[in-house]
Amino acid sequence: MDYDYDLVVIGSGPAGQKGAIAAAKLGKRVAVVDRREMTGGVCVHTGTIPSKTLREAILYLSGFRQRTFYGKDYVVSDRISARDLAHRVQRVVEREVEVVRNQLRRNGVTSLVGTARFTGPHTIEVVPEASHPIRVSAANVLIACGTRSTCASDVPLDGQFIFDSDQLPDVPELPRELIVVGAGVIGLEYASMLTALDIKVTIIDQRPALLDFVDREMIEALSYHMRRRGATFRLGELVTRVEREPSGRVVAYLESGKRVHGGALLYTVGRQPNTDLLDLVAAGLDADSRGRILVDENFRTSVSHIYAAGDVIGFPSLASSSSEQGRLASSHMFGVNYKRAAAELLPYGIYTVPEMSMVGRTEQQLTAASVPCEVGIAKYEELAKGQILGDETGLLKMLFDPESLALLGVHAIGDGAAELIHIAQAVLAFGGTIEYFRDTVFNYPTLAEAYKVAALAGLNRL
Repeated sequence: MDYDYDLVVIGSGPAGQKGAIAAAKLGKRVAVVDRREMTGGVCVHTGTIPSKTLREAILYLSGFRQRTFYGKDYVVSDRISARDLAHRVQRVVEREVEVVRNQLRRNGVTSLVGTARFTGPHTIEVVPEASHPIRVSAANVLIACGTRSTCASDVPLDGQFIFDSDQLPDVPELPRELIVVGAGVIGLEYASMLTALDIKVTIIDQRPALLDFVDREMIEALSYHMRRRGATFRLGELVTRVEREPSGRVVAYLESGKRVHGGALLYTVGRQPNTDLLDLVAAGLDADSRGRILVDENFRTSVSHIYAAGDVIGFPSLASSSSEQGRLASSHMFGVNYKRAAAELLPYGIYTVPEMSMVGRTEQQLTAASVPCEVGIAKYEELAKGQILGDETGLLKMLFDPESLALLGVHAIGDGAAELIHIAQAVLAFGGTIEYFRDTVFNYPTLAEAYKVAALAGLNRL
C-alpha cells in the first residue's frame, strides 16, 4: 500500500519526540499527533519540567541553601505565594514547548493537532478541537501517548483544596499544613520541596516502606531530613475517604480509624496510561489491567508494525529512559540496530530535598543475590566544596567487589547528586574498578572529589 506516512507517532513527549526525529533523520515521512496544549507531553506540562522548576524556585525564594550560613530562619522572600512559583514554571514551560516544536519542524516532522484513535491497524483518526476529523494511514505506528493522574472516586478533587500533582502548579494558595496521599517518587518530591517552605506535611501510604528500589541508607537519610523539617510519615495506612469540613479544612479518614487534618490534600497515588482513549481493539491490540501495553525487547507490540515506548509501557517511566526507548523503537522498525545501554546502568534521579540519585545495584540487592561487596562512603562535610555550598548533610556511597575491586553501584544524596552520578555511570559502563577513582585527579574544590574520598575509604576497609 501507499501510506500517507512511514511513521505516525501518537504523543509528543520524550519518547514520541525522539522516535519521530530518529525516523526523520533516516529520511522517513513522519507525523506526530498531539493536542496543541500538550506539545512536549506530560514531561513538559505537568511532570518533569514543572516539578523541577518549582523545586528550584522554592529552594531559591526560601533561602534554603543558605541556611547553613545564615541560620534556619533565613529567607530570601518573606512571603512566597503560589503565583510567585507559577510564574517561573510558566516561563520555563513556554520555552520548552518552543524547543520541542522547533526540533520537530527542523527535522521535517509533520505535526497533526488533535486527539488520535485507531480505526484500523494502519489507519488513525485525528480529531482537532474545532474542525472536522481527518484520517491518516501509516506503515508503522509508535504509541507514546503517556499517562494522566488517577484518582479514587472517593477523593473529590477540586483543584484548590484537594488536588493531584497535575493541578498543583495552578493551586491558588499554598496551605500551612498539607496532607500527601501516596509516597511514590512524585509524592515524595513534592512533599519534601514543600517542607522547605516550612509547610507541615503528613505523608500517607499503604506500603510499609518508601521507594523499595532505592538503597535503604539513602531513604533513611531522606526520611531523617524531612522529619527535621516537620514531615510526618504514616506508612502502612490506607485512606478510605477524603472530605472537606464546613470550616474549610480537609480531613483524610484512614482504615485504621485515624483521621488526618490539613489545610489541603495532594493526591499522588499512581498514573493511568492514556491507552483507553486510543481504541486499541481496532488496531488488534489490548492493554493489561493497568492500561499498559506489553512490548518485546525492541519495543514492538503483538502487532508487528506497531511499537510502544515511554510511560505507556510502565517502569521506569523516566523522561531519560523514555527518550531512549523512542529512539530505539524507531531505529528497529526501520532496520537500524543501535547498541543499547544495559538496564542495570540506567541512572535514576529523584528530585526530593535533598535530591537522590543512583546507578547500579543497591546494597540490599547485592545481599539478596549473595554477592559479596564492600562499602566506601564520602560525606559532603568532608569536602571543601560541601562547606562552600553549605551542604553538610550529603553523602556518596560506593559499592564494590572486595576481590576484583569492580564497581557495583553508587548512590548519592545531597546537592548535585543527579549530576554527580554520571561519573559512576561511565565507570560502570566500561567495567572499571574503584582504583580508577583512587588514581584519578579531580578538580579542587568539587563535589566530584567525593569519589576519591569514598574509594580511599573503601580500600582502607580492606
